[in-house]
Amino acid sequence: MAKTVSQAFQEFKSRLEITDLQQSTVSTRQKTVREVVETGMDVSDSFLSGSYSRSTLIAPLSEADIDVFVVLDRKYFDHYNNGQNGGQGGLLDFLKRTLRKTYTRTPDISRNGQAVTIRFEDFSVDVVPAFNRQGGGFLIPNSITQSWLSTDPKRHIEMFAAANTVHGGDLVPMIKMIKTWNRGINKHFRSFHLEVLALAIYNNVTISNYWSGMRYFLDKGRALVAAKNPDPAGYGDDVGRYIVGQVQVDEAVGKFQADFERALKAEQYADRGEIVKALEMWREVFFEPFPAYG
Repeated sequence: MAKTVSQAFQEFKSRLEITDLQQSTVSTRQKTVREVVETGMDVSDSFLSGSYSRSTLIAPLSEADIDVFVVLDRKYFDHYNNGQNGGQGGLLDFLKRTLRKTYTRTPDISRNGQAVTIRFEDFSVDVVPAFNRQGGGFLIPNSITQSWLSTDPKRHIEMFAAANTVHGGDLVPMIKMIKTWNRGINKHFRSFHLEVLALAIYNNVTISNYWSGMRYFLDKGRALVAAKNPDPAGYGDDVGRYIVGQVQVDEAVGKFQADFERALKAEQYADRGEIVKALEMWREVFFEPFPAYG
């Protein structure tokens, strides 16, 4: 409950944080998963990646995925490359069998396009196998296209941390709010895509406050989401490539447009001192996590 727009956004910000106990649970769980893989396979490195490593994970934890990146010995690449032994899918199946030896009672261990997912009762862990890439970065499997994708999550962590420092710590909370908006529209956009958009949109601008920052993101995002959005680590891959065809592009732009108009109305209500209406409009943008007036 809040009496002002500023109070509402501060409370909203705090609602998106996971608790210290949950942080501790995540820390312990991911270490155990990494140890399991390192016991069953030859691993040269392992580390956290994804939104948790970039500090952009949002509550509730039950809806979150914790990403673990395991860099494997080159011999596995040679074994599964060029369609051999089941190709990229075969590599993921082998990783799944390795995890299953320890997590015998975990009901759901499955593979998706690029990872093996362990669904625990409280949250999920995605284990991504990778190989060192000549020239820097890493190669990860895409079992759908039977190909290797270039990426560098370590570089992503560095870039987002640096940008958050430039913004005085406001970029990470802003991204969490953006991801909460996306959750309210049934996760229409991939999480990392929105983070890349935010990195570009807020570059060389000042986030004066969270409400104008959100309106600004929705405004600029209308055009940017319709264009190619390259991986900021410099691999040239379009992180928005899953939006295919003009119909899907128009739908994506429409999501931004509709809530840009709501954000604009919310600011106009606030400017006229109509705080109740302003907060009601923001709740139409963010839904339940955003506090009501009171």
